[in-house]
Amino acid sequence: MIALHVTHEAVEKMGGIGAVIAGLATDAGYRRAFRRTVLIGPLLPSDRRPAERLGEAGKVLYSGLDGVDEGDWARRFARVEHTHGVDVVYGTRRLSDGGGAPAEVEVLLIDVFGCNPDRLNRFKAQLYERFAVPSDRFEHIWEYEQYVRLAGPAWEAARAVGAAGAPDEPAVLFAHEYMGVPTALKAVLAAEANVRTVFYAHEVATVRRLIEDHPAHELMFYNLLEAAGDGRALESFFPEANAFYKHPLVKAARHCDAVFAVGPLVAREMGFVDGPGPAGRVETVFNGVASPRPTPEARRAHRQRMRRYAEALLGFEPDYVFTHVARPVLSKGIWRDLRVLHEMTPLLAEAGRTAVFFMLGTLAGQRRRRDVLHMEAAYGWPVAHRRGYPDLCNGEETLGEAFEVFNRDHGRVRAVLVNQFGWDRQVCGRRMPDDMTLADIRRGTDAEFGMSCYEPFGISQLEPLSYGGICVISGVCGCLGLLRARAPEGLPDNVLVADFVHLPSAPSAASATGLTRRQRDGVEAREGRRVAQELFRRLPGDDAAAEALLETGWALARQLDWARVVGDFFLPAVERARAASDP
Repeated sequence: MIALHVTHEAVEKMGGIGAVIAGLATDAGYRRAFRRTVLIGPLLPSDRRPAERLGEAGKVLYSGLDGVDEGDWARRFARVEHTHGVDVVYGTRRLSDGGGAPAEVEVLLIDVFGCNPDRLNRFKAQLYERFAVPSDRFEHIWEYEQYVRLAGPAWEAARAVGAAGAPDEPAVLFAHEYMGVPTALKAVLAAEANVRTVFYAHEVATVRRLIEDHPAHELMFYNLLEAAGDGRALESFFPEANAFYKHPLVKAARHCDAVFAVGPLVAREMGFVDGPGPAGRVETVFNGVASPRPTPEARRAHRQRMRRYAEALLGFEPDYVFTHVARPVLSKGIWRDLRVLHEMTPLLAEAGRTAVFFMLGTLAGQRRRRDVLHMEAAYGWPVAHRRGYPDLCNGEETLGEAFEVFNRDHGRVRAVLVNQFGWDRQVCGRRMPDDMTLADIRRGTDAEFGMSCYEPFGISQLEPLSYGGICVISGVCGCLGLLRARAPEGLPDNVLVADFVHLPSAPSAASATGLTRRQRDGVEAREGRRVAQELFRRLPGDDAAAEALLETGWALARQLDWARVVGDFFLPAVERARAASDP
């Protein structure tokens, strides 16, 4: 088989989709099933030189933009470029950051800034007539328009390299998120007998927006989902969803042969978007988590580097290290981290212990080393912050202020916002240990926080698991379904679930939409106290307790790796999609 992955992360891993593709492509079972993997996406603006358009580990075989042709590719792509008014970049790149051996994949990029308007408008008309996608309402939004422009030339370029429509080899086109849906719909229109289409739902974009925008967040939505059941569509409660440019594409995913939802709640959310009536097959296909085999000595070394860094920043070596690695956006629920830390403060004081909380994430990309060194010397970054680039910007300002206020009133635990991309001395300054790496923050933490209000899966929350960290996750995290499937006798102390959805009595659908911030605050206050007390109880007090968490964490983590997930969930779902009737 041939796998076609349509994604904005075809060249650079920017988030969870890139991690999933790497996990799949480097897995031995996946490679046995798929002879070729082709990543397809738009050519995104960058300052890369022509030879580096496919990244550092990439090799450009053809670029219509740059006059590169290492083979007879110009002849193959001539019709695509001429017909659609685009330029094609084609080559290979190496994926080596998944769970298995490095893998070479093909990459097809389309420069969609120029296009043939007649071809494009005919396709938009088909989207509306066949799939009720009204492109005229959203074509002024580039994040919508570029993926509609991508569809036609991407499909034909895939055919040009023999990756789609070959009579003797089946292909599966995976549309990752709303961005890949137009290309999948183009494939549906082509009706090739040997091609199947899959919408890979890493989230449900409409639902994310509703949860983030509503003052009660997930307390509202998941109580509504429970109360509404299967009888009504999301649009009947939130007609404004139709004005969101991602919504019609997500809804049109029902025309694919299958939907792969990364968690059970995502599967239910897709059904809520579809509404009552027949829809496509929805499969729960969990993500995997890379799980290296730990040793107590390695765990202690990782943890000690984290404590040394805290001492260099704060002047004391903490007893406990807490972390949260994520983009600092609303859905990550970072205010809940501070609430739990606040509730834990008297417990730490009574025990005579201290802690540090590192939040690693940025909304402004990687800062230059010279800027980091200046901030470090001038005012003590990352403990202290100032508004404006190269420090707090793009929405980081609110979080910086929250951390500052927290630290004024809490001595036993200090919160440090490292608004940087990376975790080593080169990018984080001279006070970081010179042997520090990103592995330390994942493997040297006592507890990783991840109490998101919307988290379709949550790979990052589970990465410390194999090294004995306690993973504090929200009850709406999709990974909880996988954890419970792998631990049917009950979760070990390494996993602490925070439930921000439970109410004393289940509301009706009508009352669920009217839930308020005050009601959410009440739920969060009660649950924050409970989580703080439970987390403090589980924290290891000596080496023996730490090694016990290491053993139970590893025993569970090894059941979550990509090899098992691919074999148990992904490949069986692919086979069922292939068995689907012709579009």
